[in-house]
Amino acid sequence: METNQAEIDLPPQPPSLLEKGELNASQTMKVERQGMTWLSAILACFPALVMLLSGGSFLAICISPSVWTVLLVLFSLYGIPLLIYRIHNHFYPQLEGISYLQGKEYSPWWGSHQIQAIYVAFPALETVLRLIPGAFSLWLRLWGSKVGTGVYWTPHLEIADRGLLEIGDRVIFGHQVGLYPHIIKPRKQDLMLYVKQIKIRDGVFLGAWNHLGPGVVVQAETYIPVFTHVYPNQTIDQSKVQTLLAKQQHQPSKLE
Repeated sequence: METNQAEIDLPPQPPSLLEKGELNASQTMKVERQGMTWLSAILACFPALVMLLSGGSFLAICISPSVWTVLLVLFSLYGIPLLIYRIHNHFYPQLEGISYLQGKEYSPWWGSHQIQAIYVAFPALETVLRLIPGAFSLWLRLWGSKVGTGVYWTPHLEIADRGLLEIGDRVIFGHQVGLYPHIIKPRKQDLMLYVKQIKIRDGVFLGAWNHLGPGVVVQAETYIPVFTHVYPNQTIDQSKVQTLLAKQQHQPSKLE
């Protein structure tokens, strides 16, 4: 891992949150890791394991329907990934900053991403939770995020890393908001990973299709209009929103 301060304090990256060649956990491209460790290889199979367990549990319902078989399905879909994540995070906590994915050193973020991949592939699993008042906020707290009270979640949004959020009270999330506490980009024959927590203070309103990168801090009582992309490590308050919008009008986003 490189700890050069100039690299860690990544500057804003217009014209898009993710430059050409960068990836995030929601994209379908798979990162091919060279020299993958044994733990990386095992966790790469974790999404398939969850699907197999869920399929077997559903088959058990068909054969012998009962409360216990229903609970077994729910545990397979929600309990096992969360339990494995908590155990993994205890031994391999995610560290903020820059690291590299290709090589022999194990990446805690990589393992964490594989454990959460089932919810990226099947977003309906979490959409159901957002329809139940308070359930999704509790869900994120169980993953390690800090979430306040009175938070409104629309059914459709995207969160790349469930344990890297700090959200205040009375925050409103618009349709298809995206929170991405990490970015990946090619660098020096390798894949550079940058991870940093996203912080959203009290009373923030995020308009539809907003996208926030790693290290973003949105100050209290800020309203960010629709289709706004906040680049890594920016601190935004209401006085800076118009400046941000003016820059993006001259440099339209290419975010896909």
